Amino acid sequence: MLLRQRKQTTLSLLTAGMLSLMLGACSVHGPGFPDIQDSAPAHDVDISKIADATPRYEAPSRYGNPESYVVYGQRYHLLDSSEGYVARGVASWYGTKFHGRRTSSGEAYDMYAMTAAHKTLPIPTYAEITNLDNGKRIVVKINDRGPFVKNRLIDLSYVAARKLGITARGTGRVEVRTISVGANTSVPVKPQAPANITTAATDTASNLYLQVGLFRDRGNAEQLRNKLAAMTLPAIHVSTDTSAAQTLYRVRIGPLSAEAEAEQLIERLASEGHRGFRIRVD
Repeated sequence: MLLRQRKQTTLSLLTAGMLSLMLGACSVHGPGFPDIQDSAPAHDVDISKIADATPRYEAPSRYGNPESYVVYGQRYHLLDSSEGYVARGVASWYGTKFHGRRTSSGEAYDMYAMTAAHKTLPIPTYAEITNLDNGKRIVVKINDRGPFVKNRLIDLSYVAARKLGITARGTGRVEVRTISVGANTSVPVKPQAPANITTAATDTASNLYLQVGLFRDRGNAEQLRNKLAAMTLPAIHVSTDTSAAQTLYRVRIGPLSAEAEAEQLIERLASEGHRGFRIRVD
């Protein structure tokens, strides 16, 4: 009996190790990758001829969904389900540097396909992405892991980013809303239209914040706010988040004028020993 338990434990460890190796062999979007400049393709692409991804049921990827994985020393835990997922944040894109490389799903990355990478959503997941600055919307298939650089919510394929209008700047403020497709139907559940989508003509920077802490105890959140108040920073707030099973308290700085200001704050706070930042769009 003891020998059987040891064999089972060894098998579980080997399985977890294989999953980590599979993920490590995929296109990891962050520091440490060979020093090759990422870029757009050399020739122009007629994006009007490239349709959105078509949501359909697909079985979970065999190798793309470990319970957790580690990249650059940080462990990420996958979500149990993509059902009802909605988040706002910063999107980036990846192109020639990873074109043809294996993604976390096992598929080859195609910068001309409507795909994306996300750190914790199950693979595959279909999602509607909305550019919060111009109102453009696309549908992508999430089949890869990333981005693992600074405070990014999602990494879009080159064509997906072009269709959203963010390739020129490199990043954009987006909303990610998953699309549910049941195993017994080929008809996707249309995501609810996002509210308050502004256009480029309006003041779009008023809801950009830098989250510097997340606590279960409000007293700890207030303690961090008081500590940061001595650094002469922009407005520091403690907000209540009741979306999870347990009430949480976020410590945020802002609103900020632009993502560049958030990046400057990150560098300043990091020099003072603070860690664990996240750029949020609320």
